[in-house]
Amino acid sequence: MNRNYYTVGLILLIFFVISFLTNILGALNPSASSSYGLSETMAGFLPFSFFIAYGVMSIPAGFMLERFGEKKMMVFAFILALAGSLLFAGVPSFGVFVFSLFTIGTGMAVLQVVINPLLRVAGGEEHYAFTSVLAQLIFGLASFISPQMYTWLVTGLDKSTAHTGGIIGFLSNVVPADMSWVSVYWMFTLFSLGMIVVVFLSSFPKVELKDDEKVGSKESYFDLFKNRMVILYFLGIFAYVGAEQGISYWMSKFLQVYHGYDYETVGAGAVANFWGLMTIGGLLGLVLLKILDSKLVLKLFTLLAIICLLAALFGPAETALYAFQASGFFLSVMYPIIISLALNSVSKHHGSFAGILMSGIMGGAVVQLLIGFISDFTSLKVGMMFIFVALGYILSIAFWARPLIENKTINLKKKEPVTV
Repeated sequence: MNRNYYTVGLILLIFFVISFLTNILGALNPSASSSYGLSETMAGFLPFSFFIAYGVMSIPAGFMLERFGEKKMMVFAFILALAGSLLFAGVPSFGVFVFSLFTIGTGMAVLQVVINPLLRVAGGEEHYAFTSVLAQLIFGLASFISPQMYTWLVTGLDKSTAHTGGIIGFLSNVVPADMSWVSVYWMFTLFSLGMIVVVFLSSFPKVELKDDEKVGSKESYFDLFKNRMVILYFLGIFAYVGAEQGISYWMSKFLQVYHGYDYETVGAGAVANFWGLMTIGGLLGLVLLKILDSKLVLKLFTLLAIICLLAALFGPAETALYAFQASGFFLSVMYPIIISLALNSVSKHHGSFAGILMSGIMGGAVVQLLIGFISDFTSLKVGMMFIFVALGYILSIAFWARPLIENKTINLKKKEPVTV
């Protein structure tokens, strides 16, 4: 199969934009909470509004993809992102923010459904493993850069004067003086508009969905929901995204509340490094999965993530700062391992099962709401301890998982020479 390098490059750019728009919320949490005077429960509504869109849209997006095709669905997704970003940038109230986050989240959920099969076709099936890893690296890079952009914007706007030119000068005229963080959504508006133009002007190769990529019939979903393992693995993805977002979303505020770190610089930098270390950890995980059983890798990394979180919540200031960031390194392998264990644990309806698993991303919504609710009645530290429940469930998977196909590993033991 001929590789379409332009389409591969475009898909990698889309991965970058998805991550850029998605993983900024942790850096924004303290700023949004301060601007609107939010309780922790209300602060939890922000990621809830975004990630619940995955639970609502992941399966319907699969049906829509088969009917309308990749290009129309991608344009539709970026129109949603543009509308959500522009609406909030123009009317930065809390209610509009919640609605805008759901709108943007819906667009991102649609894109996630569309681009993975397209990447397989455009990059060539024989290169899919490589291009998938490259996409995850791009995803991690964007998660590292977006909090840095937030810091650059807010510090620049806070220092701007009437004579400031360039992007900062423009934004200073359209962003409320006491809400400089809203400038991020003007940038998202620009990115979304640019992506609409690029996608509209692009042509894409014809995608023939494989059996494990098709959404399947309604009957296949009913059949899968009768399987206890399907529910257990759905909860695994639910727990993973809940833990990942639980740490990345609340860490900056925790560092501010308990240790007095500046959330616009140190806190945002910690969030950026969390995602950067997650990318590096994913590379190490790829190597380890070639020499160790995936369940052993999952067990080891989950235990180390739990230790990091313990140090972050109960350690002194500097320990907390670095332990939060290090937890990203150990969370890195959980998502791909849980997905692979899940898909290798059922013998049919893989496309429908994948849609169910993607719906589990709404764990990023529900867990944040629970953390906020618990925090309002106790403290943020106690609220964040709920993340241990999610990590404990992920650890349990390493013990009860019984996949039909085990991950293939390299035998490092040298064979003894045969003597005659």
